[in-house]
Amino acid sequence: MLGRMQRAFLFTGQGSQFTGMGKQLVERFEGAREAFAEADEALGESVTQLCFEGPDDRLQLTENTQPATLTVAVAAYRALGMTPDLAAGHSLGEYAAHVAAGTFSLGDAVKLVRKRATFMQNAVPIGTGGMVVLRKMGVEDVEALVAKVDTGVCEIANRNEPQQTVVSGAMEAMDQLVELAPPRKAMKLAVSVPFHCSLLSDAASEFAAVLDDVAMNDPAFPIWSNVDGQPVTTADAARDALKRQFAGAVLWLPTVQGMLDGGVRHFLECGPKPTLVNMVKRIASAAGVEGVETVAATTADEIAALQA
Repeated sequence: MLGRMQRAFLFTGQGSQFTGMGKQLVERFEGAREAFAEADEALGESVTQLCFEGPDDRLQLTENTQPATLTVAVAAYRALGMTPDLAAGHSLGEYAAHVAAGTFSLGDAVKLVRKRATFMQNAVPIGTGGMVVLRKMGVEDVEALVAKVDTGVCEIANRNEPQQTVVSGAMEAMDQLVELAPPRKAMKLAVSVPFHCSLLSDAASEFAAVLDDVAMNDPAFPIWSNVDGQPVTTADAARDALKRQFAGAVLWLPTVQGMLDGGVRHFLECGPKPTLVNMVKRIASAAGVEGVETVAATTADEIAALQA
């Protein structure tokens, strides 16, 4: 069992999905079963079948990936049955964090992220935008590299770790970025949308109107916002942050650094796969922060062990 020092729950984002995710959770935990049933009813289709059986090509479609991954993350949280002192989620995962905090219902959230995904996919014709991950390069070096690109929109989309940054924009710009980057530092990502960049600005305005129509409560605990790297504690602040998050950069590195600076040493991740806790370990190590404990709550066995 985790100690009662201040603990943060993290909620996994898009890219962690796989066929079969959530199945063991539903088989063993009533809370997970209820989450999947709630998502199925809200969308009017079987998120459960999509997660458990795929097929892969259908699960990988952004409009399906987002509600499916959100549902699994919330199912893991409900199966665990614990409450954090604060929370954060990576991009899509921020919506799961807000469901956990009661900012909005799971039913509203799955419908929201389905619309979010559709707006994103329709904002940029497939094949005209892309993303590149740059590894083993500091943020300042990435910024200098981005500044050299002159063939179209090229913007930092995710500040993930001290040595991992994701860039998003026009496909021609992504091609040029890869050419300009040092050998073996840059890799194109297999995405159909240039997430978290200004190419999505018009779609962000449309999605903002959708967010305005969703009932939201003050979160029960602070949710650290992707777009500011700061905690939000009111419904109005949460709504505003989610609006800006649509086309804004994910400031994951500053978010984790802020939590560490605030004394958080316990991090637990809910989602299909434990990707964020591994980032936390590397961020803490690079900053020389000791005593950080990371725990995954992504499988039935992991959750049962935490409850023991």
